[in-house]
Amino acid sequence: MDMRADPAFAETLSAALAGYGSRQCIEFEGRWHTGDQITGYIDAIGHALRDLGPAEPVALVVRNRVPHAAAILGSIADGRPVSMVYSYQSPQAIARDVESIAPAGVIADPEDWSSELAGAARSVGAAGITLGADGPSAVAERTAGPIRAGSGLDILSSGTTGAPKRVHIPTTVLAHTVLSMTLGNPPSPDDPPALVSWPFGSVGVCQLLAGAYSGQRIVLLEKFSVQQWVRAVREHRIRTAGTQPTILRMLLAADVPRDHLASLEYLTGGGGPLEPELQAQFEDRFGIPLLWGYGATEFAGTVCSWTPALRDRFGPRPGTVGRPLPGVWVRIVDPDSGAEVGTGEHGLLSARVEILGPQWLTTTDMASVDGDGIISIHGRADGAINRGGFKILPERVRAALLKHPAVHDASVVAVPDDRLGQVPFAAVEMLSGRTATEDDLKDAVREELPAQSVPVAIAVLDQLPRNAAMKVRLDVVRALYPNTLRRNAT
Repeated sequence: MDMRADPAFAETLSAALAGYGSRQCIEFEGRWHTGDQITGYIDAIGHALRDLGPAEPVALVVRNRVPHAAAILGSIADGRPVSMVYSYQSPQAIARDVESIAPAGVIADPEDWSSELAGAARSVGAAGITLGADGPSAVAERTAGPIRAGSGLDILSSGTTGAPKRVHIPTTVLAHTVLSMTLGNPPSPDDPPALVSWPFGSVGVCQLLAGAYSGQRIVLLEKFSVQQWVRAVREHRIRTAGTQPTILRMLLAADVPRDHLASLEYLTGGGGPLEPELQAQFEDRFGIPLLWGYGATEFAGTVCSWTPALRDRFGPRPGTVGRPLPGVWVRIVDPDSGAEVGTGEHGLLSARVEILGPQWLTTTDMASVDGDGIISIHGRADGAINRGGFKILPERVRAALLKHPAVHDASVVAVPDDRLGQVPFAAVEMLSGRTATEDDLKDAVREELPAQSVPVAIAVLDQLPRNAAMKVRLDVVRALYPNTLRRNAT
């Protein structure tokens, strides 16, 4: 399998989009949109952005909706760089993102065109386009001079080693990304539809690209729900789909009948570690092999994964993520010296992706490799909270809490959750004579960070528990969680 990127990715995608014609292209909320309708919307967006240079960048306040899919596909096919902005933030946070990007144009849904976003567009002199149901329309004129042109896609990293950052994936790398998402077996137009439910703002957008690049029909969900996901699988006889631990837990909790998922030959997965107990429970319940993998935004896709061939050869190896994909090399290195460690020893995962160049990128994920070359991930070295696939840095949540004028200090820890795996819980120490409600404190986080970063509960204390060195005792903070929940329930 050749994992090298196609230098004509944009041209191939453009031809694939044109190839749909009057055939079904994207289904959303039970309605099919033809290829002609999608390309018509793409052309209308291009017309609305006519005052921009052909390769000047745009920022997209993205939602998993058909107009947004058209904006993404059209931008890449036309060679226009696009930067993702999460829509599930406060209007102030969205505006700050746009100002930091300083694009030539801003594209957003009508419900996201707040006064704050309009102000941000004006401040950087960007054209403004709203993605209405009847077509796109201009809401702000371009006033700035030309911006340096580029190409490719800027998506948001998980933020596990610092503040979430935009990672640039050049157009020349996207073919590798698509192949890594499909385990090197791209679908054909005659296959059942691709089921796309992961958020477009992150690497999940590559699910959309993989389907469109192959001319495959696409079933798009705005967000995951058991009912809609199962409906799509049953109705379209879908053979494979991407998943994550939270989805598996939700399917199990909903007691979905086994025959409703009978068309699935296997599920690929990532977005967090798959506990052996969860894998066994799911596979026993549904009889569907879980082919887990590991990837990162910085690697432009999947690094290593189980494949059907590996599963047939080695059988299930719970808690592992398979072997490196072709064109990818992985080694495990000592966190202090950087030297490669031996078989079975724990260290940091480091990888080199051929299409990205000769450099090795060392992650903050602890891993090991066995004698068969099968890789295991043992957790994060940086203590990030994995909330249903969303990675949250406790330090960033703490920093948001500290901005509240009544807060003296704060501590944020991960606590277990049956459905999401982990959720953030916080304890705060108030300034003398100052008060704040739990809702006030959650709002302070919501103003700064995406919604998943908001703690599920916050204990308000006169003093944080500290050890002799005056460091906060995280074990004691974590032990406050049950009492805080009980107090909130009364």
